Amino acid sequence: MLTGCHLSRLIEKQAQLYGKRDVLFSRDDVTGRWQGVSWLDFAGFTRQVARALLALGVRVQENVAVFAPNMAECLYVDFGCYGVRAVTIPFYPTSSTAQVQFMVDDAGVRYLFVGSQLQYDVAFPLFATSESLERMIIFDRAVVRHAADTVSMYFDDFLKLGNESYEAAFRQRLDEASPEDIANILYTSGTTGVSKGVILTHGMYMNAMVENDKVLPVTEKDVVLNFLPFSHVFERGWSYLCLSEGAQLYINLRPTEVVHAMKEIRPTCMCAVPRFWEKVYETVMERVSSMSETKRKMVHSAIEIGKQYRIEYLASGRQAPMWLKMKYKFMDKAVLSTLREQLGLTRANIFPTAGAAIAGEVETFVHACGIGMITGYGLTESTATVTCARVGEPFSIGSVGRVIGGVEIKVAEDGEILLRGKSITPGYYRNVRATREVIDDEGWFHTGDSGYVKNGELFLTDRIKDLYKTSNGKYIAPQQIESKLIVDRYIDQIVVVADRQKFVSALIVPSYTALETLANSRGISYGSRSDLCENPAIIQFIMERIDTLQQTFAHYEQVKRITLLPEPFSMSRNELTNTLKVKRKVIFEHYRKEIETMYR
Repeated sequence: MLTGCHLSRLIEKQAQLYGKRDVLFSRDDVTGRWQGVSWLDFAGFTRQVARALLALGVRVQENVAVFAPNMAECLYVDFGCYGVRAVTIPFYPTSSTAQVQFMVDDAGVRYLFVGSQLQYDVAFPLFATSESLERMIIFDRAVVRHAADTVSMYFDDFLKLGNESYEAAFRQRLDEASPEDIANILYTSGTTGVSKGVILTHGMYMNAMVENDKVLPVTEKDVVLNFLPFSHVFERGWSYLCLSEGAQLYINLRPTEVVHAMKEIRPTCMCAVPRFWEKVYETVMERVSSMSETKRKMVHSAIEIGKQYRIEYLASGRQAPMWLKMKYKFMDKAVLSTLREQLGLTRANIFPTAGAAIAGEVETFVHACGIGMITGYGLTESTATVTCARVGEPFSIGSVGRVIGGVEIKVAEDGEILLRGKSITPGYYRNVRATREVIDDEGWFHTGDSGYVKNGELFLTDRIKDLYKTSNGKYIAPQQIESKLIVDRYIDQIVVVADRQKFVSALIVPSYTALETLANSRGISYGSRSDLCENPAIIQFIMERIDTLQQTFAHYEQVKRITLLPEPFSMSRNELTNTLKVKRKVIFEHYRKEIETMYR
């Protein structure tokens, strides 16, 4: 366990401890098999990267960018940079040319590492216009370089630059490494405007690792599967924690393959966003709906017993009666274990979940099935975790847990959550104005999230700037409504509309496959997705399902009208951030006519 170790020395020290034990696993594209890299080899690659960076002339605290999907090479570059006191800036693998150009120019990047053909094609044109870019290093040998390319080299050729002659300089940089050094600059995804570079220091990581280690039971026995990109602070911080604990890391290259990978690997741990568990819930419920009546009743009964045992008793810290323990034990073995097996979760330990609000129905289902979901809250600016639930301690459905050590939390009069502590960013890179807007004179960071603390647990309500006020003077929390309705298997994406309007409405991207199946079963004819989404019978069907889900809302909070959209929200149209969060202003502009129609 090296949770308090400076990241520049972490891999080398773990290699001394674990030697030839495999730590990083990647799927071979040819054989389809997972191949391991030992701690010794990991340390060797890291050292080679560090020396090669010195050969290129990388300076102390110089910014180096990594633009790639999740690959072992991303980690080699990260820790190699830390060894020579350089800063890594991870770009989301789906970033556009304009986004990459902004970050490269803002950070003055000279050296850019790219992963696959997609990232190469996006980045190469920038060398003609960028004032700072000098070199591009390509991870994947299969990438086809442009005929006019004189600026790139492949990663294996780059490693050859790091010969023994740079060892002394590398060791000197290593000895000078400080907790005050910047480790990363993580650019925010920009839901509220221009992207900003969040500064994360080594000291912030060191504190975060120590405090997370106290509340998250990860050990060297754990098998961890990647889900989110390394450019996401949640996956980045989580992966570093797992490496500091000596756990094995399976690096999932393609996000679409994660469900298949889960069944292969049977991970003990994986961090995820609520949308992942919402999809799991929808898939299981759809599968159950197609079962015979007897089996369907059995599954629902098992989930209900699981809910009583794990939520009503264990979660509240109460001792369950013996009859319930026996019932749960039987149902767990007969039914719930089968559900977990189908998901590849037969040896589940903990599954941290954060990044957005999670529907209570989904959270209850996951716990009822015996899966150790750990709900939490954090931001890029807080080095991920601010609060999280504790294993074996009471928790409330809907909360995001209790504050971790090293972080102070305060709720302002308007409900905004304020943070202060050792893992909170000192500010935004080269952006004094933006820093002053969020960090006040007393050092409190203003998150923009609203919430409240009850019995030591933090509950989120919504984004301060996302709160809507209807023309009747009622305040609406759109994310709360959306998280309640998104669990429906016929709804894939949803954006609530209400600001300065008479009532609440919603733009809905339906599950097209589910709708087509429904239409075919009911004899509803359609020639296109647009026909399907505009069909009155289909709209009424979806509206009835929404009415069932929103019964617990106050009348003024309930969705009164909907529009089904024939195309999903997308990053290509700037409607989603790289973390798949909706850009409400953009969507409202794109669908202005549809919104106006709902309020005629």
